[in-house]
Amino acid sequence: MSPAGGAAALDVAITAKDHHRAGGPPLRALENLRLVLPMGAAGAVVGPSGCGKTTLLRLIAGLDRDFTGRITLPAHGRLGMAFQEPRLLPWRNIQDNVAIAAPEATSQEVAALLDELGLSEHATHFPGELSLGLARRAALARALAVKPDLLLLDEPLVSLDAALARELRDRIAALIDERRITTLIVTHDLGEAIALADKIFLLSPRPAHVLATLDVPAPRKLPRADAEALQAQALETLASARRSAQK
Repeated sequence: MSPAGGAAALDVAITAKDHHRAGGPPLRALENLRLVLPMGAAGAVVGPSGCGKTTLLRLIAGLDRDFTGRITLPAHGRLGMAFQEPRLLPWRNIQDNVAIAAPEATSQEVAALLDELGLSEHATHFPGELSLGLARRAALARALAVKPDLLLLDEPLVSLDAALARELRDRIAALIDERRITTLIVTHDLGEAIALADKIFLLSPRPAHVLATLDVPAPRKLPRADAEALQAQALETLASARRSAQK
């Protein structure tokens, strides 16, 4: 069933998702996967490499409709998405990249959003003139400009050095707290998930399903000792799933 809007929560129930291959049997990517993310909450999907995290995000975004199950989007179902690669239009400056994505936004709203993400001085720069960190911020601004009911972030901090990743992570955390947009983040980094999310969905090896849902106490304000304890719990859950898959 195709994604449809109208509910308060993001509600995902995927019975099966197969990747079809030439000259071979289908590869089952997702199976009996269920997750529910309340309105205004931030969720993080964490799992082993190649387990289907990005596939799941593409299904939720409606970029791939070849699956069995149902996906219900929150509110009116307006989506904003930032991909692993920024995917900015190289022939347009940053201000235009954001404005094109949200034609209903005023120039003042676009300028305010760029300012919020520390991009004001780069508004007239082109994507090729930006560092990866700045390009990621521009992609996030473009996703937010549409005033989404659901924000999807695919590995937003991947390939950034530690300082840049920490800076962008803090900006995303502030936006989540200020705007209360239902947000789903795909990441391979448990520390990142704990720092950003209200709920963490731990995925099994392929075919992926949700092994456990962990609630983060004091989201985005968790003391280090508590964050380390939660990370240890998550790591043990993932390790146990790996051991079971190898039997």
